Amino acid sequence: MTKISLNAVVRDLLTHARAAGSGRDATTVHGGHDRSLRQTVIALRQGEHIHEHEHPGEVTVHVLYGWARLVAGPDSWDGQPGDLLVMPRRRHRVEAVQDCALLFTAAR
Repeated sequence: MTKISLNAVVRDLLTHARAAGSGRDATTVHGGHDRSLRQTVIALRQGEHIHEHEHPGEVTVHVLYGWARLVAGPDSWDGQPGDLLVMPRRRHRVEAVQDCALLFTAAR
């Protein structure tokens, strides 16, 4: 069994994201390309975003900190701590309305 403090991960990633030129930082906390499940924590500085893209499988985003917006075409959904957003099966992007940290869970 492995135990990971997501609060500590969020704190570290936000510190790096705020200082980084890209305004973001990320780390995979479980799984990877060789596993059926991958969980990645991503921190974004306010005003930054993850470029529009698609996923081949199911993906959820759990907002751990701050305020994020998921945008897919003309539709958008806001998420704050504790919210779980289910990614649509079409092109989408994620924007940081405020500094935020998100747990992306992707199933292949």
